[in-house]
Amino acid sequence: MNSAAPIGSRAAPPGTPPVGPCVGTDAVAAAGRDRQRKAWLVMLALILIWGYAWLASKLALAFSAPFTLATLRIAVGVVSMFLVLLAARRSLRPRHLKAALLVGMIQTAAFHLLNNWALSGGSTGNISILVFTMPFWVLLFAWPALGERVSAVGWVSVALAAVGLVALMDLPGTTGALPAKALAVAAGATWALGVVVVKRLQARISLDLLNFTFWQMLLGLLPMLLLVGWSDQPPVAWSPTFVALLLFLGIPSTALAWWMWLYVLRALPAGVTGLSSLGVPVVALLGARVHLGERPSALEWAGTALILAALALLSLDAWRRAARRPLAQPSTPS
Repeated sequence: MNSAAPIGSRAAPPGTPPVGPCVGTDAVAAAGRDRQRKAWLVMLALILIWGYAWLASKLALAFSAPFTLATLRIAVGVVSMFLVLLAARRSLRPRHLKAALLVGMIQTAAFHLLNNWALSGGSTGNISILVFTMPFWVLLFAWPALGERVSAVGWVSVALAAVGLVALMDLPGTTGALPAKALAVAAGATWALGVVVVKRLQARISLDLLNFTFWQMLLGLLPMLLLVGWSDQPPVAWSPTFVALLLFLGIPSTALAWWMWLYVLRALPAGVTGLSSLGVPVVALLGARVHLGERPSALEWAGTALILAALALLSLDAWRRAARRPLAQPSTPS
């Protein structure tokens, strides 16, 4: 019997499954595309916020020691998140406390302490580029942890970035800046480890992003307070300028930005989240040149160009593979 009814035949009785594209599948696909569009917009905003946060951090280090500044920044972020949760009438009850502790120790405490320590001894542009080698570490860590195999293009980008990393270290012209650059690379690797931990967590459980961001920041703040209390940190030179910088670093650049980061991690694959790394150091590098008058050496410019080219190659490959991958429902609700 021919499945196609002839023209003029009676309509199928109620309850008969429709012939043709599934409306439910179309709705899922449309929702998936909308979710990805929102994630890209959030990422663009994150690029601008974090790009200028590098300049704000460098300026704030003139008023505060690096560990103290990192701790104050997270403290302001925690208070901000607490007020947001209260205003939104969201639950403050801790959920997935062990996971929040792990992410807080890695992504809040270790990353921010290493980041500020590196920035205090190096130029804003160079340190930002070295920290944002994070996607290459994600690529390597995600292979055994998430089962995301490195593609041929990925290996080429890693090799290109490795050459750029050596050039950016500028070993012949480096004196006191080398330890700071090494700390920046360590900060990038620490951040990548946090990315992989969050991605594994989101694959298993559903997260309330506001609640989880608050608790991972709060738990990450505790060891930072202990470190500042035990170490001999010089006092903060409080001023209206420092307060303004601290508020920018603590509220949009930390509380809001880490929530945005977790949102992007949930909505996009681990490799695609590295796209943010392409824009942030560019904004920081150009901003440092315009506002701080930083002038990298020729070898450092060459290293920067190689790393940015590797990031662009990796990003384009991730974008191409994501575009070919069928849209599906995420493991956690949006």
